[in-house]
Amino acid sequence: MNRRTFIKRSSLATAAVTTGIHTSLFARDNRLRIGLIGSGGYGMVIARAARGGSDVEVIAGQECAIVAQDAGVEKIGTGYTFTEGPAVAKDGSVFFTDQPNDRIYRWDEKEGISLWMAGTERSNGMCFNNDDQLVTCADKHNRIILIDSNKEVKVLFEDFEGKHLNGPNDLWIAPSGDIYFTDAYYHRDYWAEGHSEIQEARGVYRLTPGGVATRVIDDYKQPNGIIGTPDGKWLYVADIADRRIWRYEILPDGSLDNKTFFAPHGSDGMTIDSRGNIYLTMGKVWVYSSAGELICEIDLPESPSNLCFGGEERDILFITARTSVYTLRMNVKGV
Repeated sequence: MNRRTFIKRSSLATAAVTTGIHTSLFARDNRLRIGLIGSGGYGMVIARAARGGSDVEVIAGQECAIVAQDAGVEKIGTGYTFTEGPAVAKDGSVFFTDQPNDRIYRWDEKEGISLWMAGTERSNGMCFNNDDQLVTCADKHNRIILIDSNKEVKVLFEDFEGKHLNGPNDLWIAPSGDIYFTDAYYHRDYWAEGHSEIQEARGVYRLTPGGVATRVIDDYKQPNGIIGTPDGKWLYVADIADRRIWRYEILPDGSLDNKTFFAPHGSDGMTIDSRGNIYLTMGKVWVYSSAGELICEIDLPESPSNLCFGGEERDILFITARTSVYTLRMNVKGV
C-alpha cells in the first residue's frame, strides 16, 4: 500500500501498529480514515475525532479518555482583541482578560459572559488566591496587583532591587500563599516613551505573603506559562522562546531544585488536572501526563493563549484563544 493511500470506514475501528509505520485513525465528517502517514516505529495509535469545528487527537495505549464522550469545542464568546489570563473562582466562574482593551470579563456556566471590570492596569495572567481574591500580572506599571470583590486594587509587588520589572506575564499561587510569576519582556505601546528592559534577566520570581521577592530562575530566553501541583511540590515553567517546558521541585523553603526537562514545547499558558496531566498552549492545546508523555492534542479555530478548568464541577476546560473564548467538556477535573 502506498503511504498516501487511505481506507475510509464509517465507524471507529482499531488500527494496527506496524513496525516502522505510524498508523493513525482520522475522523472527518463522521467518517474514519485509516492511513499510513509516515515511518519511525512510534508504536502508538492516534485517534482523531472532529468535534464542534475542532479536532481532538488522543493517543491510544496511554491515557486517552480525558475528553467527555461526544463533547465538542464550543465558541462561547468572540469579538475581543486578545483574550488571556483565565482564572477560576471558588464558585467555578472563570475570569479572563481582553488585555489590549484593558478589561476583565466573568464567565458563569449558567449565566454566560459579562463585563466585570474596565481599567485593570492591563492585567494579563491571573490567579485566585486562597481567600478567593484575584491576583493579576498588571504590566501597565509592571507589577503584581490584587483586585478584591469591590474592585479595589492593592499593589502586592513592584520594582525588584530598585528597578522596574520587565512585564509580569503569568503566575501561579502555591498552597503556602507564595506567588510564582514569570517576568517576560514584550514591549508595549502604552508604556512611556523611553521605557526599556532594565532587569538583568527575564526571570521567574517567588513572592511571599510577606512581600519578599526572590528571583528563582534566571536562565530563560523568555519565561511565560507557569503552573504548579496542588500539593505545592512541583512547578512547571515554559521557556516559550526556547520551546521547552521545565519541571522543578519546590523545596520546603520555597526555593526551586532539580530542574528537569519535561516537554518539547513553549507555552503561553498552562493548567493541570486532577490526574496531574499538564495542559500547554502552543498553536493548539497539548496535554502531557505527569510522566511527560503526550496523551492528547486539541486543535481550535484560533490559536490558544491560556486555559483553566471551570464550572461548578470543574470539568469544563475554558480556553482563551485570540479573539474568542472556547469551552470543552472533560472527563477529568481541575484542581
